[in-house]
Order: sequence, then structure tokens, then C-alpha cells
Amino acid sequence: MSNTGGVAADQLRAFVERIERLEEEKKALSDDIKDVYAEAKGNGYDVKVMRQVVQMRKQDSNVRQEMEALLDLYLHAMGMASGVW
Repeated sequence: MSNTGGVAADQLRAFVERIERLEEEKKALSDDIKDVYAEAKGNGYDVKVMRQVVQMRKQDSNVRQEMEALLDLYLHAMGMASGVW
């Protein structure tokens, strides 16, 4: 292992290369996700709503229920509750 100015060059290079590989994998996954959304859109699905559903599924159910209750409360306060608009 070469050591340049207190830096283990081989170890540093290995870390940088691992990060680069992971960044490439992340880009590929991002492209795959984009393709799935495009396919869904091509089949008539609303991608904005799908993204919202995906985001909601990531949330803890209690947090999600609390947010939905607040949203409902606010919509009622604004006269925008279901059946009103």
C-alpha cells in the first residue's frame, strides 16, 4: 500500500472507485424507475398521483393517517371537502 503525505493511496482509490460504481448503479436505477413511470403513463395512469402513492407508502401508517386527517380538516375549513368541489 503506497502512502503519500499520510494518505493511503490504494485505500483512497478503492473508496473512490466503490463510490463511482454505486453512483453508476444509482443512475441506472433512476433510469429504470423513469421507464416504469413512462410505461404506466402510456397505459393511462396519472404519474403525479402514482408518485404521491409511492411517497405515501414510504410513510409510517400513523404519520400518514395524521397527515390525511389534517388535510381533511383543512379542506373542510376551506370549503373544499369531498362533494363540495
